[in-house]
Amino acid sequence: MTDKSDRRNMTENAIEITGLKKTYAGHRGQEPKTALEGIDLAIPSGSIFGLLGPNGAGKSTLINILAGLVLKSAGRVKIWGFDQDVNPRQSRAAIGVMPQELNMDPFFTPRASLDVQAGLYGVPRRQRRTDEILEMIGLTDKAGAYSRSLSGGMRRRLLLGKALVHSPQVLVLDEPTAGVDIELRQMLWQNVRELNRQGMTIILTTHYLQEAEEMCDEIAIIDKGKLIVQDKTSKLLERMDAKTLVITPVSPPPSTLSVPGTTIAHQDGRIALTYHRSATSPDDILSALRAQGVRLQDVATQEAHLEDVFLDLTRSRG
Repeated sequence: MTDKSDRRNMTENAIEITGLKKTYAGHRGQEPKTALEGIDLAIPSGSIFGLLGPNGAGKSTLINILAGLVLKSAGRVKIWGFDQDVNPRQSRAAIGVMPQELNMDPFFTPRASLDVQAGLYGVPRRQRRTDEILEMIGLTDKAGAYSRSLSGGMRRRLLLGKALVHSPQVLVLDEPTAGVDIELRQMLWQNVRELNRQGMTIILTTHYLQEAEEMCDEIAIIDKGKLIVQDKTSKLLERMDAKTLVITPVSPPPSTLSVPGTTIAHQDGRIALTYHRSATSPDDILSALRAQGVRLQDVATQEAHLEDVFLDLTRSRG
């Protein structure tokens, strides 16, 4: 596998989507359903990119279009520089998808599953990395066991392995940690970080927003088939103007405590003062507290989390 700098020099964006639309035909007299309404999206090469949105937002449709499983109604999709309409084989070869559903042949062993998947992508036998992938996903000792005998976590690891058999430049993880235990989650993220370090672009969909906040360099949020926002994760968090200063006083504060520009809440002997950074500074708050005789034992801050940003953006759309 080439290193990260070499891969990034090949193309600035791993994925380029322009005007992407998808409308599903209505059945039995039902109206057609629009799943995507003109999505424009650029995913930088070498990034870990979060694709977030509530249920029914259009994430699965978008992923299935990238994977070549669903035909778009309109728009343009380029994967690793290959236009889906012009170079469909090359664009599909550039992407690997770890699906959310645990679909696999119960009578295939992990080794056989990886070999068959590699064959479907036309990977010559001498170039297959079956043993390397089995070791990476922790299934070397289960290489000869029937898939039906594997635990749910092992099957999910096998799905990751199948997505990697053709050494794609882009890896899509669709809700990869849904319903898995902590140990498997840690193993998965260790693998993902290593693949990204080697240059692979990772696209992650997840309902665990803390996970996206910790893992993703950049995030796009879609809702009702439209792109709501795309930005660096740090920039998205900065959009939330509200911040909370948590004070632990040496002694109980006066009952008449009042700090202009803040909302005060008492929490188990502590004082939580929520304010807007654009209007009030921590220095102003601390000065106001000292002026009222409040002696400070400890001071902590609470920043906005991605969940706050997500809820704020999606709720504002009704």
